[in-house]
Amino acid sequence: MAFQGKKGDRVRLVFMPDDPDPIPEGTEGTVEGVVDIDWGQDKKKQVYVRWDNGRTLSCVCPPDFLEILPLV
Repeated sequence: MAFQGKKGDRVRLVFMPDDPDPIPEGTEGTVEGVVDIDWGQDKKKQVYVRWDNGRTLSCVCPPDFLEILPLV
């Protein structure tokens, strides 16, 4: 299932299986942007995240999985 969040959402990384230098699971961050990408029949989202640990690595969902955090 593709990511359903939007810019400004707070997220937590559940898993990032294919990256050689992944963000650690459980790291939280803020979505900076979301772009639809089309890889043939696969519909995916490129999610740009500013992680709380200082990194800015984006995710491709799927296979990466982000949990959208509730507003507090």
